Amino acid sequence: MDELDGAYPVRLPVWWGRRGAAGPHPELDGVTGRFVVIRHPKKFKRFEGFLARIMRAPKELRRPLDDMNSLLWELCDGTRDFGEICDLLDTTFHERISPVKERTAAAITRLNQLGLIGLSNKPFDGEWECGPGMDPSGELEEPNVKLNLDWD
Repeated sequence: MDELDGAYPVRLPVWWGRRGAAGPHPELDGVTGRFVVIRHPKKFKRFEGFLARIMRAPKELRRPLDDMNSLLWELCDGTRDFGEICDLLDTTFHERISPVKERTAAAITRLNQLGLIGLSNKPFDGEWECGPGMDPSGELEEPNVKLNLDWD
């Protein structure tokens, strides 16, 4: 947790969108409190790809986040440091997220291990797009309408 003190978590380039009604959230620009869904293209090796085509396996992996992780995702835009994010999550979810620093650190660490969030020692200066609907791989198709995803 000490390694996150003063760190600025920032979303890495990955496709994500929102769905559902707004939940609890602080009144900040770009923060909606809606559920977040992250999409990745699946990477198959040669034989796995062959089996996937035969079995008509999905070509993408979807990671739907719960309400607390969705809000965390929206807050990690690189302009807020770890302490500020913890304060906002604590005032939004109160005892549901207690102990806030430990739970937030665990979530950020896991998202970092998955290659979804990076950590910086200074505020993010917009080196890459980190907003919804960006597909850095160029491999994803438009999301299925049934998913009711909004990425604008």
